[in-house]
Amino acid sequence: MSYQVLARKWRPQNFKEMVGQQHVLKALINALDDDRLHHAYLFTGTRGVGKTTIARVLAKCLNCELGVTSEPCGHCGSCQEIVEGRFIDLIEVDAASRTRVEDTRELLDNVQYAPTRGRFKVYLIDEVHMLSGHSFNALLKTLEEPPPHVKFLLATTDPQKLPVTILSRCLQFNLKRMPVDMIFGHLITLLNKEKIQSDEGSLRLIARAADGSMRDALSLLDQAISFGAGELKETDIQEMLGSISHEPLVDLLQAVAAGDGQKILDDIETMAGITPDFETATDALIALLHQIAVLQVVTQAKEEEETIKQLATQLSKEDVQLYYQIALHSRRDLALSPDPRSGFEMLFLRLLTFRPLSDIAPPVQGISKKEEKEVTNDNSVQSQTPSPVLKVKAPQHVVKETPSNLSSAPSSGVIDDAPPWGESAIAPAVRLKTSERTSERINNDRPTSIETPPDQNKPTTIPTEKIPSTVEQEKKTIRLKWYDIIRQLDLKGQAAELVRHCVLVSRDSNHITLSLDQSREGLFADSIMLEIEVALQQYYAKPNMRLLINMKNLSIETPSKRVERKQQEHQQQIEKSIKEDPFVKQLEDQFNARIVPKSVKPK
Repeated sequence: MSYQVLARKWRPQNFKEMVGQQHVLKALINALDDDRLHHAYLFTGTRGVGKTTIARVLAKCLNCELGVTSEPCGHCGSCQEIVEGRFIDLIEVDAASRTRVEDTRELLDNVQYAPTRGRFKVYLIDEVHMLSGHSFNALLKTLEEPPPHVKFLLATTDPQKLPVTILSRCLQFNLKRMPVDMIFGHLITLLNKEKIQSDEGSLRLIARAADGSMRDALSLLDQAISFGAGELKETDIQEMLGSISHEPLVDLLQAVAAGDGQKILDDIETMAGITPDFETATDALIALLHQIAVLQVVTQAKEEEETIKQLATQLSKEDVQLYYQIALHSRRDLALSPDPRSGFEMLFLRLLTFRPLSDIAPPVQGISKKEEKEVTNDNSVQSQTPSPVLKVKAPQHVVKETPSNLSSAPSSGVIDDAPPWGESAIAPAVRLKTSERTSERINNDRPTSIETPPDQNKPTTIPTEKIPSTVEQEKKTIRLKWYDIIRQLDLKGQAAELVRHCVLVSRDSNHITLSLDQSREGLFADSIMLEIEVALQQYYAKPNMRLLINMKNLSIETPSKRVERKQQEHQQQIEKSIKEDPFVKQLEDQFNARIVPKSVKPK
């Protein structure tokens, strides 16, 4: 006798043998037991989830010689003939090959005749969405009011293509994709019956590769048994599927966390010798990052591999989320890379290079003396080595100025001994939060009062009531220049909105100070501050320039208020010109016309 594939050999012959789809089986069993049978059923779902199997079992339940029951005997003539595919009253139609309206009409010509062998004449139409529009129209009337001895069982993988007139005439059951654990458990049961040795890892790989389809899982199982000469091993299945285990990917992520680029390249070189399919490796990496993210967020989540648990504690949540996003984009870009391996290498180089913004932000309390000394000692080799990036918590950049501290504290809180970042790595400056009464500079822990004469590198703010007229004119010129500067910064979104509500207070070779209207405090964020600082560094071509934003109630005109004022002046000028237009006055006099307020709009 010829070999029968597992998918056909172990096809369920009754509802009890079915795996999953309990929401469908419960409705069908109750309908059969209570004799509440519909004349048309529609089963939808992806491939290999049991649509045709359920339809055949339902046909067996309807035509079992013991009567209509949810548990067919499986031994009578009708049951045996249905199993063998030779039951004359079960008409199986492949709609994909019989799409013409003539085929449908020929099929329906025999509907009026009573069944020859069984109790019901059952029409099982597979892939029914492939029928043409005329075929659906020919089917409508019969499907709505068929003879009492006829049952229609329709199956499709694409119910969206069915006309609503067909859907409204059927009871629709949507079959779900099979979970990995359910497929895994069923494979174990079948292998025990087949008396074939296997390990858990190999079956897990097959269950994941099946992608929710039990038929695909059984087909892969057939292939795996042949590949392993009657025995299933994880290494053989990995080779057959072109997949890899978690260990190489875990090692690569650990190398990323340690910043070891050489180990990353060495590990990928090793992988290239055993796993040429880097697209599958990228998919496995994305799945691994998903597992890690779940473990970090849901502490009760189950995970058997200890290495994955360790990696979940070693990486931060922000890093994992960023890595997942980079991996998704890199998976899409693999087809554009010169070869899959180089694209896979570039993926990990991106993971090694990029960090969440909070990892490179400066500290709140400044740099410790030990760190400050190390940075100063490294100043002599800035041109040969890349500048350091400190992994510290995000700072509080805003200095709130109140009337109580305006007269006693300088407007700038910039540290003189800021680390000498090189041009190759632009990093934010370290800032102090000005207290309500005094402002301290971190320079050997010596306080500096407002009476200290300013040096060339320290911006100062003179109280408004003491500014001479020449200084007032100079500040007005600075504000006018600030309008032109912000148009050239190429900022977008919240950063552009924030600078439009700021005014330029002072600028020298190393520092620039802005004042933000206190009513716009909600616009401020550390990431926005860094974005503006980098834009100003690029505009002035000074990578060491530091930005400080003071928050106060501004009485002077900001760029945003200036735009509003210009628009209002323009609107008033247009309205005035309309009112003084001779033709408009003539219309008002002759027809008693009037100008609707706020209806005049500038072009």
